[in-house]
Amino acid sequence: MALETLVRGQADEAERIRRLPEPVAEAFAASGLYRIAAPESLSGFDADPATQMAVIEAVSRFDGSAGWNLMIGIETFALLAPGCIECRALIEDPRVVLASSTAAVGRADREGDGYRVTGCWQFVSGCHNASVFGATVRLYEDDEPVSPNLYAMVPLPDFRIEDTWHVGGLRGSGSHDVRVDGVWIPASQIVAPLGGAEEASNQLRFPLGSRLAFNKVAVALGIARAGIDAFVDLAEGKVPRFTSRSLRDRPASQRAVAEAEVRVRAGAALVRELLDGMWEKVLTRAHISTRDRAIFQLACSDAVRGCVEAVDRLCDAAGTTANQQAHPLERIARDIRVVRQHVTVASHQIDDAGRVLLGLPATGLMLSGNRG
Repeated sequence: MALETLVRGQADEAERIRRLPEPVAEAFAASGLYRIAAPESLSGFDADPATQMAVIEAVSRFDGSAGWNLMIGIETFALLAPGCIECRALIEDPRVVLASSTAAVGRADREGDGYRVTGCWQFVSGCHNASVFGATVRLYEDDEPVSPNLYAMVPLPDFRIEDTWHVGGLRGSGSHDVRVDGVWIPASQIVAPLGGAEEASNQLRFPLGSRLAFNKVAVALGIARAGIDAFVDLAEGKVPRFTSRSLRDRPASQRAVAEAEVRVRAGAALVRELLDGMWEKVLTRAHISTRDRAIFQLACSDAVRGCVEAVDRLCDAAGTTANQQAHPLERIARDIRVVRQHVTVASHQIDDAGRVLLGLPATGLMLSGNRG
């Protein structure tokens, strides 16, 4: 309850400053939420995917930007921290927050027993709260690339934030650009790519594309649930113009909330059913086929699409109130569309899943470009 009060109380401030307020980030770190999927050796809880989804959905119901921020932090710790064996001192303190980005690839040029890192990375959610930045890089020697994509772990003050997150939806996520200009780091701070560490971890055996999709669904579910809550509250008290009946007495309102409820619940139920099945295969080391991943991707993308459709129905039934900045539906409608735009659950991923179901090779990154 205290965390809910804090997150809800800071939501307007997050919107104003375009990043997660420090008290919220500190509370997430202090309660171990960023590390719920990290190894126990790094103050983590190694939580199963269903638990991760439940936590992210709950926080996203309080505030979409806070939920997105937490989701990215959970993924980053789960997928990068296991590779930080030789530089674990950077992240051992439970108060440390990690940020990272896969949106660009910088370069790390060999120099002595380390590397000089340069680049600019976009969409670094939570960068203002982070003390360590994981930068996707390719290693170079004598001006020639010598590695696939790896990560350079760059601590403060060696990275800087560029004020670029001027957006409508998820404004409070603080997904600004981060720049590193010729900073030297020791070789021990070059770590495995996202999810690529050699660690006896069930988290890392989960197919990477699927791993990156299900937590986005959790954000959408939380925001959509907040939308249903807000509409029910509105319908109880609003009497639309040119009528004497309350909003909740309108058949269109009743249909809208019913359709929203069943669409959100149906999407969530399918994702969770498939997630449990995939996790069981991970635990038993059974094979997860491309078809398995395609069906899961289809479920994740459709669930997010369904959440957006549910909120659209509610906003339509709410009338002009849903366009007023003072009403929660206005921000909810902006926030949830951003989730659908993320590449891991974007609608076009449904097409690629359909290719697989028809026996054709996948062409998109989520099904053809990751392990599993």
